[in-house]
Amino acid sequence: MTFTRRRMLGAMGAGALCGLPRGGFAATETTLGQATITTLSDGHLVLPRDFLLGDLDPAKAAPVLAEYGITGDTVEPPCNLTLYRDGTNTVLFDAGSGHAFMPSAGELLDALDALDVTPDDVTHVIFTHAHPDHLWGVLDDFDDPVFTNAAHMIGQAEWDYWTDPATVDSIGTARASFAVGAARRLAAIEDRLDFIAGGQEVLPGIMAHDTPGHTPGHMAFELRQGSEAVMVVGDAIGNGHLALARPGWASGSDQDADQGIATRVRLLDQLATDQMAMVGFHLPEGGLGRVERNGDAYRFVAEV
Repeated sequence: MTFTRRRMLGAMGAGALCGLPRGGFAATETTLGQATITTLSDGHLVLPRDFLLGDLDPAKAAPVLAEYGITGDTVEPPCNLTLYRDGTNTVLFDAGSGHAFMPSAGELLDALDALDVTPDDVTHVIFTHAHPDHLWGVLDDFDDPVFTNAAHMIGQAEWDYWTDPATVDSIGTARASFAVGAARRLAAIEDRLDFIAGGQEVLPGIMAHDTPGHTPGHMAFELRQGSEAVMVVGDAIGNGHLALARPGWASGSDQDADQGIATRVRLLDQLATDQMAMVGFHLPEGGLGRVERNGDAYRFVAEV
């Protein structure tokens, strides 16, 4: 498996997260058999640190975060989308934020353009889950579908949760807008959606895995060609610091903290044991790399 990291020019506004000038961004790419996997930046989020910590004691978390240079009141996680091209299918995992969520995100279409990939070229959009930074980019500014030629896939449990009218009242005030936004966008693409289940080969070489906790129906996807594989983990491993250094700590970004811990610990053990490459939506350096054991914890090693 060969990795390359390259700077692409010509996408207006892309790349600010990577420290590149406006108008350029970095893409990380690897081959998997005859397929190509490319991670694309949708920009980044700006979140209060409390959203990450949840019920964790800030004083307990502070020394760990400081090791990763996080000392302020906000965190700015990158948003890495995965594009998989096998010569037949052009598959996008998640649809990004669009322009309705945060001004620091919504750069996916520029990133695709720099690859000479148009939204009409995308044959499938497969969702890990329906949080705003993964779903809201599915509609344009006029509420029309962006990926007009694509079949869209989502886990049945994820669909059931976000389309349940009771969710907006049970999810909590901080996430109520997530529920309203998800329900509206999923309704808009309902006629394009196929429901998938864990353990299902959703396309040749793409296997769905149930990874709940961050959301009730969160899924990861194993991309495999022969003996080589890459796991698209979405937000099941939600950051490059606490999630790896303290995987048994609850994450404030997980809707079910205990289930999130169980999923994260299991997934990290699998990735480290199998030495399987991965893409993390909010991991650094484009999110493409490997997990290594670090005593009782783990560390993320970006492929360069």
